[in-house]
Amino acid sequence: MASPLPSEPLRIALVGEGPTDRVVIEAAITKLLGDRHFILQQLQPEDSLAFGSLGTGWGGVYHWCAQSISRAGGSLRSDPLFDTFDLLILHLDGDVANKQYADYGIIDTANDLPCDRPCPPASASTNKLREILLRWGGETDLPPKTVLCTPSKNSETWVLTALFPSDSAVASGNTECFSDPEARLSLQPKKNRIRKSVSDYRNCLRDISNAWPVVRSNLSEAERFSIDFLAAIP
Repeated sequence: MASPLPSEPLRIALVGEGPTDRVVIEAAITKLLGDRHFILQQLQPEDSLAFGSLGTGWGGVYHWCAQSISRAGGSLRSDPLFDTFDLLILHLDGDVANKQYADYGIIDTANDLPCDRPCPPASASTNKLREILLRWGGETDLPPKTVLCTPSKNSETWVLTALFPSDSAVASGNTECFSDPEARLSLQPKKNRIRKSVSDYRNCLRDISNAWPVVRSNLSEAERFSIDFLAAIP
């Protein structure tokens, strides 16, 4: 006899680059959790600007991590947010491996960006990027109740694969190394074309969610996120 589903929804905090990334991650979680209820709250960028803003993009993620370790005494795992949330997802697009701290006016003595490596495999860059993301949080190992999400090259790779499986970039079998998947979205037939916008992505959330098994079977970072997410559930 199957075990009953927990009565309380899973409380998930998200720190990511932008609001469209949130929709894609929500679509994936919806499929992964099935009938289990969850609450997804985006801590960065903030849903509300009432308490100020650290900005969007990877620079915002960097500054959020700096704030976290400041309030937690030096390490992400000690952040009091874990008293409220069951899981924390840290998102960073794989193309950040090509960036420089100076792009956001950040002075970081480690100077470990850029860190891009030849692709394939996608993991050559994302593995290094994940190390950097953990360092931003004062960690060398993944803290409990924490999941890293590092789409290669960005979350539009996941959207493109979910919604347009016949696109030539997807059909090539090397989508994670395609430098500009967002551009492919604008090249679809007019009746199917979508913009990188919260409204367009949210209209497609159910389709992205339904296609998630295909996405994770074709994209290594989607599969890694799926496995890590399910393993981290308390």
